[in-house]
Amino acid sequence: MKCLPLISALLATSLTQAAPIGYEIDPTHTYPSFEADHMGLSFWRGKLNKSSGSIVYDKADGSGSVDVKLDLASIDFGLEAMNAWARGKDFFDLDNKSPIASFKGRFEGPAGGVPSRLVGELTLNGRSKPVTLAIHQLKCLPHPMLKRDWCGADASGSFNREDFGLAAGKDYGFKMDVGLRIQVEAVAKE
Repeated sequence: MKCLPLISALLATSLTQAAPIGYEIDPTHTYPSFEADHMGLSFWRGKLNKSSGSIVYDKADGSGSVDVKLDLASIDFGLEAMNAWARGKDFFDLDNKSPIASFKGRFEGPAGGVPSRLVGELTLNGRSKPVTLAIHQLKCLPHPMLKRDWCGADASGSFNREDFGLAAGKDYGFKMDVGLRIQVEAVAKE
């Protein structure tokens, strides 16, 4: 009977360690990038320079959720004329529509406590559609300066931009599929 308090203490400790942790996305280390067809000749690649959001992650069982906001006005193709076109009336029309896209999802398919995919919904141009991202890497460790838990991940997926009412170029032979790649870092909330 003397070991019962010890077992209870160990169980309580393991349950405490298995609790989900809330993280804030680090906008200086998170840049969603994309690639889109240019008439079957090449791919235009770009990124969004501003994003924010939060993650809840339980490292013990690989469960959790993601809520990310993407600032479409921060689109960056590396060519200002292309950036202005994407923000303008022929594409995102940011003067008349929401300048924010969002992704909300949940982790699925844990193997050894690490999820293999993120299943959720992308909201873009006032429309919401299901999107699944494959998780290629997810790792957590203590942040060397902040002394809090710190996680990073790399994920990718794709979506059809016409599903979101963004069919510019289709009549000229542009394919509507967009590849999406997200590298993200997040720090545990204090």
